[in-house]
Amino acid sequence: MTPTQFFPTLNGVMHAERVPLPQLAAQFGTPLYVYSKAALVAAWENYQGGLVNRNALVCYAMKTNSNLAILRLFGELGSGFDIVSGGELLRVIAAGCDPKKAVFSGVGKSAEEIRLALTHDVLCFNVESESELLRISEVATAMNKSARVSLRVNPNVDAKTHPYISTGLKENKFGVEYESALDLYKRAASLPHIEVAGIDCHIGSQLTEIRPYLDALDKVLDLVDALAKHGIKLHHLDLGGGLGIRYDKEEPPAAADLLAQLFARIESRGYGALKVLFEPGRSLVGNAGVLLTKVEYLKHNADKNFAIVDAAMNDLMRPALYDAWHGIDAVRPRSGVPTTYDIVGPVCESGDWLGKNRALKLEQGDLLAVLSAGSYAMAMSSNYNTRTRAAEVMVDGDAVYLVRERERVQDLFALERVPQNLAG
Repeated sequence: MTPTQFFPTLNGVMHAERVPLPQLAAQFGTPLYVYSKAALVAAWENYQGGLVNRNALVCYAMKTNSNLAILRLFGELGSGFDIVSGGELLRVIAAGCDPKKAVFSGVGKSAEEIRLALTHDVLCFNVESESELLRISEVATAMNKSARVSLRVNPNVDAKTHPYISTGLKENKFGVEYESALDLYKRAASLPHIEVAGIDCHIGSQLTEIRPYLDALDKVLDLVDALAKHGIKLHHLDLGGGLGIRYDKEEPPAAADLLAQLFARIESRGYGALKVLFEPGRSLVGNAGVLLTKVEYLKHNADKNFAIVDAAMNDLMRPALYDAWHGIDAVRPRSGVPTTYDIVGPVCESGDWLGKNRALKLEQGDLLAVLSAGSYAMAMSSNYNTRTRAAEVMVDGDAVYLVRERERVQDLFALERVPQNLAG
């Protein structure tokens, strides 16, 4: 899926499916997150096409975009969910989805979050340390419940991605060291109220090659062999997510190609009977959204031209955090010789930029679409500089749904309290 596949330019104007983006800007204001339902469904079907007649479950990694409408859509399509907090579990429930199809990942689960997950009978805990395993056993024992667990094994495989989103190397905080995993599995099998259910592996995000997946899978299956020799039988194999998308010129493999090679390897090793879980996030939602923003000012310095827009790093953190590249298109492209601009926001930080050195023909008041903003955009947004978070809309053909209202400034300090007589 390309960044503009579901955001075509028709009669000189960029659309979301069949709705002109200027219409959305006029109705809901900017900045504005715009999602295409057709793009979300198409991305889902890319996975499901590779899982026909397979014993498998796709668990959407909802940290990428946890809007309730998106969760509901994926839930109705049959998705499970990969959650990393108690709050995300409550979002699954609020969206009307099944918490029993949720796997609970993350390195820092609190006792309260574990109790919440056990209360709602989540599918599995992906355990990331011995200390966490012991805490889950303690909480489950106190509740007289059985906790299904898998260990997130760190295979020390280089995902060949940005270091901030690489999770499968020894220096990363995630997972259990490969060399320690067998002993920890034996410990888990001996603990009260713990049911060893599976094994989990996730090596990183925005992967554009299949080889790292296969390298990690081989090491995981070696460990499954060792577990079987010790009488520890697993019910499922969780291979995580991480498949990349095209932001610019990347050529990630198709989901069906990745799945075909993974299943071929699993079956060749004799584990075709295991249920296989996948946890895609970015590849389901990344190119299903754009961030719509308005040019407030054009500023021309001696060495640099700036297009100052009303979206900022608090709306899209990835460029400042990862030096990430997002396509930026004019919603109504103008003819003429373009100027090279840095696209920057109003936040008081030099790191507040959305794109650098972009050739665009612009005038004040023009609309820009920041592409590939369906993942890690709204989900990572903040209120820095007391800026309200943007509204979100979903487009379905020519129908438009407001799926999150724009915050009001008053909302941002509604929970704050000022003690009396502070100066006295």
